[in-house]
Amino acid sequence: MPEKSIELTKILARFVAKTEKSDIPSHVFDHARVAFKDWLGVTFAGKDDPLVEKLIKFADLMGANKQATLLGHGMKKTACQAALINGAASHVIDYDDTLEHFLGHPSVTIFPSILALSEWMEKSGSDFLAAYIIGLKVGAVVGACGGIEHYMSGCHPTSTLGHFASAAACANMLGLDEKQSANALGIAGTQASGLKISFGTMSKAFHAGKASQSGLMAALLARDGFTGAEDVIEGNHGFFKVFQGSVNKDVVNTIGKTWEIENLAQKYHASCHATHSPIEASRAIAHKEKIEPKDIKTVRIFSSELALSAASKMEANTGLEGKFCIPYCVANALLNENTGMQAFTEEKVKDRAIRDFMKKISVNQTQDFQALEARVEIETDSGKSYTAVSDILKAIPELKEKKSKISAKFIDLCTPVLGNQTTAALETAVDSLETIDNMQTLVGSAQKE
Repeated sequence: MPEKSIELTKILARFVAKTEKSDIPSHVFDHARVAFKDWLGVTFAGKDDPLVEKLIKFADLMGANKQATLLGHGMKKTACQAALINGAASHVIDYDDTLEHFLGHPSVTIFPSILALSEWMEKSGSDFLAAYIIGLKVGAVVGACGGIEHYMSGCHPTSTLGHFASAAACANMLGLDEKQSANALGIAGTQASGLKISFGTMSKAFHAGKASQSGLMAALLARDGFTGAEDVIEGNHGFFKVFQGSVNKDVVNTIGKTWEIENLAQKYHASCHATHSPIEASRAIAHKEKIEPKDIKTVRIFSSELALSAASKMEANTGLEGKFCIPYCVANALLNENTGMQAFTEEKVKDRAIRDFMKKISVNQTQDFQALEARVEIETDSGKSYTAVSDILKAIPELKEKKSKISAKFIDLCTPVLGNQTTAALETAVDSLETIDNMQTLVGSAQKE
């Protein structure tokens, strides 16, 4: 007899419905708090972007109940509107985390929906973190089964996978049973969308918010008996058939055993993650060999097809385009220490010294790498050549170092928005999130001085 096919949607629904907080190891909650702190920082930093203003105007036009807070704006919208707007704000500066098996950015699709839901329904901090952890695992499982083919098909997995991750997290927070959770995944899956052609436009950040919003809506509808395909992921004409992928038994066997969160890669440069390995490898050579930019003749960068499809811009005329332009990112990193938000302004990408240095840089596709790895070769005017390889998805700091780095990043991003006192109070609240009985308390502590 042929082996029975694996009903992945139902397996994930059971995981969502049956997993208790006590099933999750304590160190996983430690990582989740770091992820939330990082997400809050990038959300506050992106709150005044023009796309956020446009989404708020659209929400105002629609009107409706005031259920959940727009971070940094001191106003409430519906929970679904808050998920959309906070989600877009958190992805717009492209400074948010990445997970290899998610094929993109998970936190910007999960935290916005469950923060809105937990504030609206007065859930606890521990409920909030557990829902995030469960949603992250669901998205990672679907992404690991989808593989690179899903990404290379033209899909933006932050959005496509984010629909499932958000729906799973919200379903868990709402206490949905197995059938309701399967329906939530079905409702989310049929909405899944997002095209990489949108990179470099406002629509990329919109993808994150829309995935978060759609997942929340899916869970709320499922709670009320709304139905969706209960084999939406693996079924005929389902997600994998349309968007590439197949059920991987080894990946399925990790459900409930591993949590993926230890592999979450936070960003320390405010640009597309596909630019980070070239930045790190270039700086490694310059620092180790004590090479000054003026002494560099050429910089040759070798990256994968996947990385170059993400960071596809070879010229940058706007700050947003600069985030997806490897030559700009490497030139700026070699000429300047700051690779944070101030490196991606309209003024900075037009800096004459950076533009002149970009002429020395070539970017090449190689079959040597599959993901975000990069090899950099620098030749000096004196004829010496140096090579370095970097893979930022493998060079993830240990938890203690992560905490320190993300704390510094959080303070840097939040202080200009919230002030010193509120930033410090908010960080303290996040560090003790599991002691908070009502997430309205956390949101209330995030109001600027």
